[in-house]
Amino acid sequence: MTVQDLIDRLEAEAEMDRDPETTPDVGIIMGSDSDLDVMSGAYDALEELGFEEQTDYENPPESRFTYESYVVSAHRTPELMYAYGETAEARGLDVVIAGAGGKSADLPNMTASIAYPLPVIGVPVQEKSVDSVIGMPTGAPIVAVDAGKSFNAALSAAQVLARQHDEVRAELLSYHEELVGGVAEVSRDLHDLGHVSFRDRSA
Repeated sequence: MTVQDLIDRLEAEAEMDRDPETTPDVGIIMGSDSDLDVMSGAYDALEELGFEEQTDYENPPESRFTYESYVVSAHRTPELMYAYGETAEARGLDVVIAGAGGKSADLPNMTASIAYPLPVIGVPVQEKSVDSVIGMPTGAPIVAVDAGKSFNAALSAAQVLARQHDEVRAELLSYHEELVGGVAEVSRDLHDLGHVSFRDRSA
């Protein structure tokens, strides 16, 4: 497999004009497979909301909402980055989550420029990547989360989809209600048990 093979694949998929219900809704890209541990939060969040991973463009999984992922290096494989950004919308993607590390974390903002107006959510893989990811000039927008917060990036991607899909909206609301309920339970227990017993229980 070569970079050109991947580019050819993306371009061929863009030409297929598939039903949007059968294509990945969210694309997850990262600059290196070493970013996978940080970016795994995005997978966790999407799967929490009922998304499935789509690994075969022509044979989607049963879930209505799916995501895909690729390693795309802005510096080592710029041609692949351009191909991914340029074909994303034609391939049926509604939003892209892009993570990159290092001081020159250019993948998110470059992808945002190439895929425009498709929304791109940037994930700085490291703290030192934040300035690079968010440093876009006026007129070249990108949405970004804090360093390492790929879980939140995926929730934001789902919020984009929820504007058009009631099923995703319902999953987001259910997830939020669980969080609220968890806070209420902890608050009750802290009050009712007192802080000493509460801490002993958690030890």
